[in-house]
Amino acid sequence: MENSSAPAPVDPALLPEIARRRTFAIVSHPDAGKTTLTEKFLLYGGAVHLAGSVTARRNQRATTSDWMELEKKRGISISSTVLQFDYHGFRVNLLDTPGHSDFSEDTYRVLTAVDAAVMVIDAAKGIENQTRKLFEVCRQRGVPIFTFINKLDRPSREPLDLLDELEDVLGIAAYPMNWPLGTGLDFRGVWDRRTRMAHIYEPTAHGIHRAPVTNVELSDPVIRDLLSEAAYEALLEEVELLDGAGTHFDAAAVATGRQTPVYFGSALNNFGVQPLLDGFLEHSCAPGPRRSGAVLVQPHQDAFTGFVFKIQANMDPRHRDRIAFVRVVSGKFTRDMTVTVSRTGERTRLSNSAKVFGRDRETVDEAYPGDVVGIVGNSRFVIGDTLTEDPSIRFDEIPRFTPECFSYLENTDTATFKRFRDGMDQLLQEGVVQRFERPDASRQRQLIGAVGPLQFEIVQYRLESEYGAAPRVSPAPWTVARWVEPAAAAPALQLPRDCCLVRDDHGRPVALFDSEWSFRFFRDRNPEVSLGGPPFRHGEPADYHENR
Repeated sequence: MENSSAPAPVDPALLPEIARRRTFAIVSHPDAGKTTLTEKFLLYGGAVHLAGSVTARRNQRATTSDWMELEKKRGISISSTVLQFDYHGFRVNLLDTPGHSDFSEDTYRVLTAVDAAVMVIDAAKGIENQTRKLFEVCRQRGVPIFTFINKLDRPSREPLDLLDELEDVLGIAAYPMNWPLGTGLDFRGVWDRRTRMAHIYEPTAHGIHRAPVTNVELSDPVIRDLLSEAAYEALLEEVELLDGAGTHFDAAAVATGRQTPVYFGSALNNFGVQPLLDGFLEHSCAPGPRRSGAVLVQPHQDAFTGFVFKIQANMDPRHRDRIAFVRVVSGKFTRDMTVTVSRTGERTRLSNSAKVFGRDRETVDEAYPGDVVGIVGNSRFVIGDTLTEDPSIRFDEIPRFTPECFSYLENTDTATFKRFRDGMDQLLQEGVVQRFERPDASRQRQLIGAVGPLQFEIVQYRLESEYGAAPRVSPAPWTVARWVEPAAAAPALQLPRDCCLVRDDHGRPVALFDSEWSFRFFRDRNPEVSLGGPPFRHGEPADYHENR
């Protein structure tokens, strides 16, 4: 169907606020340096005065974006975090995401709420599995991608090889915006291809301060003195090769995801971080429209609209509250405004609104397209909800991922059952796992499914630490889940021995299989039913494929 704009009034006063917004996520394979780069953006953006690091000493603080205790203990990002700061006239909304593949569903939801992404690549390893998967998600959504090739201060692959890999493996044109001055122990800074100036950095203790920088021309003797003879000769050859390649920076291709600007550096040492931040803000786009059925809701439309892309409980251990993160799509958000929840048609007042910075929060009185607002305490919102002043608008829903592993979660202490039950209800609202009910199940022992097994560990830890429950996790044998359509056919199905028919939290039948053989047996014996992924909450199938 052809795109069209919603016939809604336009507010010209919104335009300057929209123009200065930038909302993006940082994505990578685990250990490529994503969380470190997030912290360094905050340092250069003036949002923090000392950058935390997952490799910092114990007496130094943890990273701002990793607020959960388990994140600090394990040195990994488990939950998505929303951070906002002002920099050079821009209002920057930075969404940090988990890198581990077990949390890919949370990352996917975040990518529905951004206008661009920074992809971090380890210079020694190149493109890794999770990087490739996240790139494909960005490509499917048309999200512009900026690339940061990180860890140039360590032994790494040749920069030209890394550029070739970007183009060959990901199928995207790569344009280097700068070039490394040496690599490994020889790495001293970057050369800016547009200004023709070299930025030479000095490391700081633990990288907690901005790196002092000296700007010189490439022909300056100081560069020859800093680099080994072989590194200097290689640099001159590579610069000449780049200049003669005939490729050029194409802003339109970047905006449509066909070209990625590439920056080099070391996030840990703060080498090349500021050129990346400055270049991203200059070349990325302001917030764009979002689809509602057959129309595109433009950000400058007068009516406020937004959607819930994340729910998080217990970010502040002093309060057992719940925050729904809302991406503003159009209009102006004002605290205490009344909106319609499109899923239910209910009217609700958005009174307790906050800006979240790691674990800290601050009251928000107004917000504009591109901003992310935390609505505290409203238990009726679910992920994917549209909040709008125009009831005709309902944004396309955010699909659930199909679980690939299953476990039983059992409460071992009857005295803490209420805590166990309340905690599970909260975590299910966050979308951490999905719950399924067997006909013979007890309330003390629940069957849960997830994209990856690490999520079960997170659920167990949070039930213990945040709710005081006493859960025990034991594995379940199934590896495949398919929703059954039509639901009325479920009682008459012929099931293989190792298949289990359960129901999800909405009462819809789901067939669980432990092998491909079991799945094929079911398909052959029950040709009258369709099998597919999780349906949307209001009943429309997300992705049904006949006998898939």
